[in-house]
Amino acid sequence: MLTAELIAVGTEILLGQIENTHARYLSEELAKLGVSVYFHSVVGDNMDRLTELVKLALTRSQVILITGGLGPTGDDVTRDAVADACGVALQFSAQAYEQHVLPYFHRIGKEPADVNRRQALRIGDAEFLPNPRGTAPGQYVRHEGRHLFLLPGPPLEMRPMFEETVLPRLLNLVGSAVIFSRVLHLYGIGESDVESMLLDLLKTQTNPTIAPLASEGEMVLRLTARATTEDEAKALIAPVEKELMQRLGDYVYGFDGVSLASVVFEALRNRQKRVAFAESCTGGLLSSMLVDLPGSSEVFEGSLISYSDRVKARELGVSEELLRTYGAVSEEVARAMAEGVRTVLHTDYGVSVTGIAGPGGGTVDKPVGLVYVAVAGQEGIRVARKVFPGDRMQVRIRSAKLALYQLLQELTR
Repeated sequence: MLTAELIAVGTEILLGQIENTHARYLSEELAKLGVSVYFHSVVGDNMDRLTELVKLALTRSQVILITGGLGPTGDDVTRDAVADACGVALQFSAQAYEQHVLPYFHRIGKEPADVNRRQALRIGDAEFLPNPRGTAPGQYVRHEGRHLFLLPGPPLEMRPMFEETVLPRLLNLVGSAVIFSRVLHLYGIGESDVESMLLDLLKTQTNPTIAPLASEGEMVLRLTARATTEDEAKALIAPVEKELMQRLGDYVYGFDGVSLASVVFEALRNRQKRVAFAESCTGGLLSSMLVDLPGSSEVFEGSLISYSDRVKARELGVSEELLRTYGAVSEEVARAMAEGVRTVLHTDYGVSVTGIAGPGGGTVDKPVGLVYVAVAGQEGIRVARKVFPGDRMQVRIRSAKLALYQLLQELTR
């Protein structure tokens, strides 16, 4: 199995001015190929430090993907550092300049500056990778059995270049084997509990592999098999998936490319039901998760952001006595909110969320993270109570997902 590492170049990443989104994207894509990523590194626009890092990478990884530092200015040092690390010269390629640099300027009707010639400097006998979306071509360097891919930093240039030029070359390196993955989505169980329930399988796994992945408020299990055909890979996964379902089936809500929102959407659409939300601490986040899906108007009537007690009373019909007696964050008010929005918007289901997202506002009896979710339908109202850890945004995300899951439970009951 090939091993890989990722190097992101840019002082702006180290300063926190931009996020290194390349690491996640490239790691996911390499995992699909069965290529194991062992190292992520970020280095500033410094020739000496980048050279030393590339030298280290050459000693421990077969595939090295370097993003950024391919521009025309003096602080774009990736070409120079890789050439130095590999002990080869940089040479100007007139052909590369004409094929990869000049066309961009011709398209935008401008003349290139002299510094743009730096982007046509070839590292030894490297192969240039076309970049029709920018001025910086990539390069593919082979060095003593190692494979280095130099990619531009902007995501709108890097991702297409990876998919169009790097991916086919990696497939050749991987060989004819097929990598197939099956993803199980779980809710209501934590990473440590999953690991303890699967410890024997995780210790003895070979092919397929089991990868537990924690997501915000939920869990993912990715099964990956390597075989000569996709059918053979699926056959390897099948008995392992069956065993996982026997152990964790109560927590599994979907497979592969689904989300909680998409599973709820399909359940509502298949049953020809409509829903409305009354949101307090989530402030529209729950609605957004459903509205992000194309066709959501088939099942979603609307929502009321009832953040203040006044709105809860005036728009949802929550009695002031309930609010005074139990407080806005209570089972009683959650029930009234859910039934209220269902009545006001004339839907099959009404879902409410009320809680304390923090960081302030908590008490001994009602701590930060306390959330009530209610689902009102024709068969009555069910309420779930949770106390979520995390910061304000985490509490809000987890609350919205709890609301989706409780609605799903009601739909599939």
